[in-house]
Amino acid sequence: MKQLAQHLRTGATILQEVPTPIVKKGCVLIRTHKTLVSPGTEKMLLDFSRANLLSKVWHNADRTREVLRKIKTEGLLPTMRAVSNKLDELLPLGYSNVGEVVAVGEGVLDFKCGDRVVSNGPHAEIVCVPVNLVCKIPANVPDEEAVFTVLGAVALQGIRLLEPALGETVVVIGLGLIGWLTAALLKANGCQVIGVEPENERLKLAADLGIITVNPQTQSVENHIRNVTDGIGADGVIIAASSKSDKIISQAANIARKRGKIVLTGNVGLKLNRAEFYKKELTFQVSCSYGPGRYDPGYEQEAIDYPVSFVRWTENRNFQAVLEMLSRGLLNVKPLLSTPVPLDDFTKIYAGDAMKKNIAWTIDYAKVAEVKKIERVQSALFPPTEIVSGVIGAGNYARMTLLPALKKSNVKYLGCAGGLNAVELAPKYKIPIATADYHEILADSEVSLVIIATRHNLHAKMAAEALAAGKHVFVEKPLAVNVAELEEVIAVWEKSEASLTVGFNRRFSPYATKMKSLLDGGAPMNVVITVNAGALPEHAWQNNPAIGGGRIIGEACHFIDLVSFLTGSPITAVCTNAMSGSTTCENANISMRCADGSTGVVNYFSNGHRSYPKERVEVYSQGRTLILDDFSKLTGYGFKGFSRYRAGKKKGHQEQFEQLFAAIKSGKTLISFDEIVNTSRATIAAVESIRNTKWIDVP
Repeated sequence: MKQLAQHLRTGATILQEVPTPIVKKGCVLIRTHKTLVSPGTEKMLLDFSRANLLSKVWHNADRTREVLRKIKTEGLLPTMRAVSNKLDELLPLGYSNVGEVVAVGEGVLDFKCGDRVVSNGPHAEIVCVPVNLVCKIPANVPDEEAVFTVLGAVALQGIRLLEPALGETVVVIGLGLIGWLTAALLKANGCQVIGVEPENERLKLAADLGIITVNPQTQSVENHIRNVTDGIGADGVIIAASSKSDKIISQAANIARKRGKIVLTGNVGLKLNRAEFYKKELTFQVSCSYGPGRYDPGYEQEAIDYPVSFVRWTENRNFQAVLEMLSRGLLNVKPLLSTPVPLDDFTKIYAGDAMKKNIAWTIDYAKVAEVKKIERVQSALFPPTEIVSGVIGAGNYARMTLLPALKKSNVKYLGCAGGLNAVELAPKYKIPIATADYHEILADSEVSLVIIATRHNLHAKMAAEALAAGKHVFVEKPLAVNVAELEEVIAVWEKSEASLTVGFNRRFSPYATKMKSLLDGGAPMNVVITVNAGALPEHAWQNNPAIGGGRIIGEACHFIDLVSFLTGSPITAVCTNAMSGSTTCENANISMRCADGSTGVVNYFSNGHRSYPKERVEVYSQGRTLILDDFSKLTGYGFKGFSRYRAGKKKGHQEQFEQLFAAIKSGKTLISFDEIVNTSRATIAAVESIRNTKWIDVP
């Protein structure tokens, strides 16, 4: 199928052939009829992408500081590779989609095949969208009008924050698509609306609505508002403009009455003049997209709705409200309609400044989209004696670490649910086939190794399916997020003749193997590992117990495994002291006992400074000490003939895969299954210890 995307480095807008997505749990699959181009948002993305690198840096000071910190802690070359990879991404365009449901995922009860729906799906022939971002369209609302729903919800949310009353005067600054929809909805709400806009064509379109219009280039906005309101000023101002200037927010403050409200739905400079706001006791608020629920993974991805008695207007209920307005004729978008552009002719909209010609553009889609589970990016023949693999997952880890480490191996498939990332990355790493359905990989007899790098909640399920299909499995850590998942994998592995490896790459670092050789005397030891992990964003998927399992499950397992590797002894008991009682706590001290009497401590912290090195490993045994600083320098004390070892920063990713392929060829296992299970059980026990506040035995 086809999807519109933008290349972040060059700014080029392309129509990309991608694999058709598969329907996921809690989602519906939609065959697109029409999509609406959002001139403001999409033009902003285009302008940013088309800018040179210096301009990108200048306008993203926070990201620049982040890059400088990464250079300090990770080194120049790894940082430059990470930046380059980010700039090579393809960004999906569009977020207002009308189509027909063609499949429903597990747990979906309110939709069926054949339903005509609106969603925030992108410009693509077939889209998979979570149910809380999908709404049924009333029978009397045609596609060409329903397609305005999502942007109408953006306008409506700004109005809800303003809370205008019947008869109040509201000024809308900026009469682009969002501004026009805002003005139309305000008028339907019984407000006196004044539109401020420098472009005459937009002013005429707004005047046809019956609202008062002002051109700031030829008229004094302040005087006009004063005259219309008998010197009182506007009760409210909604800024729907896009500008880097701070003058617009200042103008809004000047035209608002005392104790008036200002709401920003657009994107303008926000250097506020305190005196302007202080004298009038003005209220200022920024509106967030379509409404409550936006950017909340629980609401959007897991379909956890907010109770209507507590949150009357969620983003989905805002969609419904706009559709109801269209159905009842209270919102008339016919003046905005222009001749639809077929998807294949997208350049009529995106080339040069073409987007400015219309206030709104709609894209038409073919009646029947070509459904393809795979997209053949290039041809490739693999030597029959070599190991052929398929990679599932094309997120940040795959992009930054996994695929570069596999560059010299024989990867036949790259799969990810959306398909766009796979199509972008596959040619870069000479991978012939991109797919959105990982079952295609499992069904291919040429593939002997399946590499899993998805979100954590899918690891155990996919690993079990791959083992059952007779494939060797490499799964990025963790193997499982709970005991039930782990037991499922164990049960399948016991019946399989294939090998299973978990991505505990730290044990394959040259530094770890050097430490192991220096300590290999059988004596008990004390291992202390301190991890300055850094904080994650509030709603990061890693901290969602159902998806990421929390950072102890998802990340601290690396270091629990390293304790087991260095001591050469299984872990028998675990006790975790955490800063909070949450099982997804990011600050914890994990103490371990080993069968040979060794002890281990993992201090996993997210509250340290980002410039401080991330990882430090200390080992104490028989009057000797080893200190490993951030996997870049090993120092020994009390060892004959050894005091220091440096080999650059190496965390074992490359070495891990080199040894994995060698092990499979020789019929051996890279990490014993007992060790994998022991580390997995110890990690799950570490979380259980937080819940029960006691030592937990590891079976």
